[in-house]
Amino acid sequence: MSDIHTTGSLGEDVFSILSNQRRRYTIRACQQLDPPFELGELAEYVAAEECGKPISEITSEERRRVYSSLQQVHLDKLEDAGVIECERKTIKPTERLEELEFYLEVVPGDEILWAEYYLGLAGVAAALTAAVWVGLYSEAIPPIAWLALLVGVLGVSAAVHYLQTKRNRLGVTDGVIGDE
Repeated sequence: MSDIHTTGSLGEDVFSILSNQRRRYTIRACQQLDPPFELGELAEYVAAEECGKPISEITSEERRRVYSSLQQVHLDKLEDAGVIECERKTIKPTERLEELEFYLEVVPGDEILWAEYYLGLAGVAAALTAAVWVGLYSEAIPPIAWLALLVGVLGVSAAVHYLQTKRNRLGVTDGVIGDE
């Protein structure tokens, strides 16, 4: 495999690197496995992710198919981008791996972006605040209750955002890593 190229940032390479699911699983493995790790261990991890089952249930054919693909194509691309170092089938992530962290989060197609959600929430909060300020609200509900409602909605939104972001990480499936 070639020497690592560390000049500049990942730039346009990010989209090329992340365009392949197997490389995304490899990147996730680099974040999950204790470095350095062997190609065989990586192949098992990636095969388990692709098949959606524990490593202990991976067949030799599934492992072999992933192993060959990683060795022949994917590790070279990741090494050329400076994301990993690979020497004699031993893989070690580099500091560049952290640059990809931002790109590993996804928004499913049927959901709005969180930035848009929070912008809308801020608009609703501003309108409610204005209504309370000018007295266009029910006298039965004190202003502090409106404030508590806004804080509660913001807190619940932040909790849902946190859990959904954690769930939507590329390469992370519902606990199907290893022999759990």
